[in-house]
Amino acid sequence: MDAGTQTGDGPFQNLTQRSHALRASLSREMHVRKMPRMDTPARAVQVMMIVNEQQARDSIAALHNLLPLDGPSPDSADRFFACRIGALGFSWERHSEFITYSFIADGYGEPFDLSPFTLVAHWIDRLPGEIIRSTQIALTQQEPTNMTVATCFMADDLTISDVAQGRARVWADFRLHDNGFGRLLVHDRGLEGAEASLLVQRLQELGNYRKIALLGLPEAQQATPLLATLEQRLTDVTTSVAEPQADADAVLETLSSLSAELAQIVARTRYRMSATHAYAELCFDRIRRLEVAQVRGYRSLDDFTERRLLPAMRTCDAFGRRLEDLSQRIAWTSAMLRTRVDTALARRNRDLLASMDRRTGLQLRLQHTVEGLSVVAISYYALGLWHHIKEAIEHQGAHLPGWIDLALIPAIIAAVFLGLRQIKKVKRPPPLRNGETPDH
Repeated sequence: MDAGTQTGDGPFQNLTQRSHALRASLSREMHVRKMPRMDTPARAVQVMMIVNEQQARDSIAALHNLLPLDGPSPDSADRFFACRIGALGFSWERHSEFITYSFIADGYGEPFDLSPFTLVAHWIDRLPGEIIRSTQIALTQQEPTNMTVATCFMADDLTISDVAQGRARVWADFRLHDNGFGRLLVHDRGLEGAEASLLVQRLQELGNYRKIALLGLPEAQQATPLLATLEQRLTDVTTSVAEPQADADAVLETLSSLSAELAQIVARTRYRMSATHAYAELCFDRIRRLEVAQVRGYRSLDDFTERRLLPAMRTCDAFGRRLEDLSQRIAWTSAMLRTRVDTALARRNRDLLASMDRRTGLQLRLQHTVEGLSVVAISYYALGLWHHIKEAIEHQGAHLPGWIDLALIPAIIAAVFLGLRQIKKVKRPPPLRNGETPDH
């Protein structure tokens, strides 16, 4: 017992004031999800319903209307509730996606007689959700006769197993009978205390978890053809990527479409595939705890479960691996396409740089030509200016010798050439020293 749940005037009277907010709820969680005590002989029925979040809340409101007004009722935060309804024991248990309703009638009677449950038969029509499993359980002290077994079960599907180290024997055929219930017949061969209740609870949990685990199989089977279509389309896309003339834009659009469709399948099936694996693990755990032993001449409970559950699990696992593999292949194809596009882009950049280099060389040669023409042009205008000056001087009566013209021509050309070179040196940035950057 959690000592912090009590208060008083003792030395630790203030202990509860420092409790974690979830302490009490976690402590209660350790005591829920157990069937009311069953003492041999007894009979029980359990109905398991698939519900969504709204239906789970509605189930509490429905119980408030169905339970006796002067008795207890579950709270919205409860996940387990048990009480007595007249002579019947009742338990309500809420799981993440299903709810179970169990009714227990003590005493002798025909193993699968539903008359003790007439008082609550109308409940099923008023409870929200869809029935996924309904079971009758008969717990007897006397071993059933061959006639009883033949009357209650289908001979071709009958399984008989010793459980709880031989202290009980279980008959089942895993069939829906005319009244819509499956059947479990348990012979008490020496169970003590709460062992009978614990055994029935484990048998019911095994059946419930097995049924929920199998919900993943139809989803995997339904989505497998879609997955096969996507795989074929991806193969075609991968082949087209290898073609030199493939349109990268069209291939990329196809890959995007494939990724979107795959994401939809993953979103629709991921939870169910994970849930199938988790519930299957719970089934195998319950089988281990039941300590099933085979009865010669009959299939055993663990054989039936494993023979039907393992293939379903493997189908779901294979489907999950195909999803992961297809996702990886799409990623690889996308990476290959990006590599191809990057390579083509690098090739175009290389050609562009080579073209720019050629244009730069042409511009440099043109610049040199222009510079040469600039020397000639400037020299020509300088000589023309000199002739105007010379004519003005001679008009004043002075006479200049002809050799001056001959000397000025090379001198002016040389001066213009040197001047232009000097201007180019001034405009050209100085070479960078080691460790310097253009910003220095």
